[in-house]
Amino acid sequence: MKKNLLLVICTVLLAACHPKAEDISVLTTEPSYSASLSSNGQFALVATQSSGVQCWDLNTHTLKYQWIHGNINTGVTGTAISPNGIFAASLSRDSVAMWKIADGKSLGWWSLPSSGESVAIADNGALLIGLSDGSVMSLNAAQSALIQFLGHKDRVNSVALSADGRIALTGSNDMQAILWQAQTGQPLHTWTLDSRITKVALNDSGSLSFTNGSTNEAKIWDSASGNLLNKLDIQRRQMNFSAVRFVNQDSQILTGTPAREVILWQRDTGKEIGKWQISLTKNSQSRGAVVYSVAIRDTNKIVSISSQGLVETWQQ
Repeated sequence: MKKNLLLVICTVLLAACHPKAEDISVLTTEPSYSASLSSNGQFALVATQSSGVQCWDLNTHTLKYQWIHGNINTGVTGTAISPNGIFAASLSRDSVAMWKIADGKSLGWWSLPSSGESVAIADNGALLIGLSDGSVMSLNAAQSALIQFLGHKDRVNSVALSADGRIALTGSNDMQAILWQAQTGQPLHTWTLDSRITKVALNDSGSLSFTNGSTNEAKIWDSASGNLLNKLDIQRRQMNFSAVRFVNQDSQILTGTPAREVILWQRDTGKEIGKWQISLTKNSQSRGAVVYSVAIRDTNKIVSISSQGLVETWQQ
């Protein structure tokens, strides 16, 4: 009897910790290698195995476009949407492409000098591409400007751009996160962690920087001074982030993990204030799923998109 009661109590507590999503949309049942949400949660990009890069309008639950990146459509491993929701980018191992969300037009395609690892895009269409050889390409097609940043010594795992395209943040296997001027390549600050950098993020203005190491190092920095503001209060030995976004006027940080978790943090204290668990599809062969991207929709709804091809929404 006591064992049964304990089981019921544990089940109730687990349900309380992980409330169910109020809405779940299946965008694709194919394997996906990357997905991105717009900052307002309206648009989603999904890089599928055999159906190209799909652009969805989540307000109307309609597929807007299917873009073919290059000659084949199986190699896209990175996606990004500009903060203003105007531009989209897709990244393969050997090239990067840019698209306009309003009409679906291709705005350019560029080959890469080494394997592409990560991509970000600004409100003006400026692109930032992290490469496996440790270099970073800062590309502004509108101004015919290209800068190759050589500040890292190893693969660049994650890149971020301010909304205006002026400030770049890059993180590498060399355990360094570097903040630099995207238009000149001038370094501003270098932060060294105790492990390889797996994720970086900037707020829209570029005034706040986020760095995450392969251990549980998740730190917020003042971009102007370079000073450490605080770090996320992680209560376990290791936590990696697959998605990070500053939200609610930068007062909070919304994260996703490779372990099916969506977590909301208070930025100034680093304390966890909410947690949700993403779903698995009914016919899933895997018990795991990666949270690819997160956003806040309608001011109080948490939105995620995962490697299961699911978009899920929770009430905050």
